[in-house]
Amino acid sequence: MKLTSTEKQFSILFFIIVLFELITGSTENLKTVHYIAKPAIVVSLIFLFIKTSSLLLKSIKNLTLLALVFSLLGDILLMFVEKSPLFFTTGLIAFLLAHIMYILIFLKHRNRKKSALAFVIFLLIYASGLFYLLKDGLEEMLVPVIVYMLVILGMVTFAFLRKGNVNPLSFKLILIGAIFFMVSDSILALNKFYQPIPLSNISIMVTYSLAQYLIVLGILKLKK
Repeated sequence: MKLTSTEKQFSILFFIIVLFELITGSTENLKTVHYIAKPAIVVSLIFLFIKTSSLLLKSIKNLTLLALVFSLLGDILLMFVEKSPLFFTTGLIAFLLAHIMYILIFLKHRNRKKSALAFVIFLLIYASGLFYLLKDGLEEMLVPVIVYMLVILGMVTFAFLRKGNVNPLSFKLILIGAIFFMVSDSILALNKFYQPIPLSNISIMVTYSLAQYLIVLGILKLKK
């Protein structure tokens, strides 16, 4: 993957921030620092994007920044789920809006000649298996979770439908990032509604961080 010098320098800083978040999130006496480390992941991406997106279309820039701001809001809200279930619901809404912003970006480069039938069937099989495991634990969250699942499946599908209409690097980065986002959300859902998963905080944050990193880089590569 070809990165500019700015992107290379940022990547080192970004993964240091992610490592810092993983350490503070897993260490009880560093929980206070965790409240800074976790939002710093998306904040750093916002700064990178603002600095390096001057050649992108204004609509893509604005939608990407909205997606990142909604993600940041979701990150902050989900840090307080132990205090009230409301924080989980509002965090879910924030990430739902972030996914919608990404969908709107991906739709701009949709290849209408590309069929996604086989890919969608694969996603539906995956989602059906996940829902089968989750359904008994969802209770009042049944409808919100179904809506969220449909939106993120749409986000991954429209990432796939960019094939042939954007450069190969942008396509691959965004598709892999979208899949990582789906995996991250799946682990989070399983951990919350099915059964606790060992080291779930680490697997959720690693996949989530990679998702946001790859999607933002993929959008930046549109200018190439």
